[in-house]
Amino acid sequence: MKNSSVQTLAMTGMLIALAMVFSYIEALVPVFALIPGFRIGLANMAIIFALYRLGFLKSLEISVIRVILSTLLFSNALSFIYSMAGAVTSLLLMAFLKKTGVFSTLGVSVCGAVMHNLSQLLVAVLLFESSQLMYLLPFYVLSGTVAGVFIGLCGALILERTKGLGYEGI
Repeated sequence: MKNSSVQTLAMTGMLIALAMVFSYIEALVPVFALIPGFRIGLANMAIIFALYRLGFLKSLEISVIRVILSTLLFSNALSFIYSMAGAVTSLLLMAFLKKTGVFSTLGVSVCGAVMHNLSQLLVAVLLFESSQLMYLLPFYVLSGTVAGVFIGLCGALILERTKGLGYEGI
């Protein structure tokens, strides 16, 4: 029964649920005041797992559904724009970097986290028509790097611990 569509559907549902739990936990934690909008991105552990075990399309599906549900439950329309821009652009970059085979899970995660932050910053610059927001760039790069390292280490550990359990290429 390996590689069945039922297994893929079940894993997709579990990863969406896990990403939602992580999003809820982050919604409970106050935002770090010095960096507007900063979150560690716990839900990205589910996305990293999906990218490496289920492929790009399933990880995109999980990411988009998570952003939509998180916005409906914990946020607002403006957050949706920021979150979707960050989620899609970071996933595109992570999928590309993974495909090259040059980057480890950690490197893919760090680049994805930084891209997520840069995309959100670009959206803010465009929405508010203010390039003055670019002063946040170094903070977003640094915070993305730190968050990416944490998520990447956790993701690599999860991927390693689940090797051989039947989740490879479901």
